[in-house]
Amino acid sequence: MSTTLPAGEMPYNQSARSSGRVMTNPSPLKSARSGPMADRIFGWVAKGAALFTLAMLIAILASLTVGAWPAISKYGLSFLTSTSWDPVKEEFGGLVMIYGTLMTSFIALLIAVPVSFGIALFLTELSPAWLKRPLGTAIELLAAIPSIVYGMWGLLVFSPLLSTYVQQPLQSVFGGVPYLGAFFSGPPVGIGILSAGIILAIMIIPFIAAVMRDVFEVTPPLLKESAYGLGATTWEVVSKVVLPYTKAGVVGGIMLGLGRAIGETMAVTFVIGNFNQLDSLSLFQAANSITSALANEFAEAGDGLHQAALMYLGLVLFFITFVVLTLSKILLSQLKKSEGAKS
Repeated sequence: MSTTLPAGEMPYNQSARSSGRVMTNPSPLKSARSGPMADRIFGWVAKGAALFTLAMLIAILASLTVGAWPAISKYGLSFLTSTSWDPVKEEFGGLVMIYGTLMTSFIALLIAVPVSFGIALFLTELSPAWLKRPLGTAIELLAAIPSIVYGMWGLLVFSPLLSTYVQQPLQSVFGGVPYLGAFFSGPPVGIGILSAGIILAIMIIPFIAAVMRDVFEVTPPLLKESAYGLGATTWEVVSKVVLPYTKAGVVGGIMLGLGRAIGETMAVTFVIGNFNQLDSLSLFQAANSITSALANEFAEAGDGLHQAALMYLGLVLFFITFVVLTLSKILLSQLKKSEGAKS
């Protein structure tokens, strides 16, 4: 049975071909691959991972406290102010290790922050295009060098150079100066707090420089180009545009380097001298740090007060790291509040 079309009308297929369009049936909507149950399972897994991390943190803190309890009950907070460390007489104090940890980390930051800032500034603002990528890669590769290699290099190569070209000239110039000469006293071997701080600085420079470079690069080019168009110099652009825009990221990179410096073990053990007495405040005085003391003595410490004192040192290191992290969070929150108030 044929159907007669009105005059002037064409069949549907023929009209579609003549207009150059191919009409296709719309594809059915794809079925959802995940349902409410899958979402719930994913939420449970994510929540479980977060709770597991928190539980591990609490377990570590609890185990350190239990292990250190004999030393805590005997010495209390006086452990933090005592310089005595004699395993034979079972007299223990952690001031020497705490001082060595904080002083070497401070020296490392004092050297690494300006150097890292200069590296990041050069890579983002001054470096030619052909040099930017290979130089950035070379700096990042420094972070892949094992810490024990830094320690061996520091002991065998850097320490003799430091002794010959820095320590001995300083001692000859300031040795007889009251008070000032005490900062450069010590055996001319190039091993001590300054050497450990410099090695730590070399180790954390790649981390801080990489973070600074990345946060400098997120600054909108329009802001920098506008500043340059107004006649600003490179330093004015960095100090008045880039740094205010990225200061939170810069602080985060510095805190990352500080945490790396505080927790470093093997490199510090090689070059700090491992001396458990605080005879003077000399930069070249052999000292000790919490991590090097744990690495050197924990394997040989028997059950009792010696092992408990080492666990107490580990608890102090945990507390120092926690304080540093807390201060960084507070500082970052203040920076964000100030940015919000300005906007």
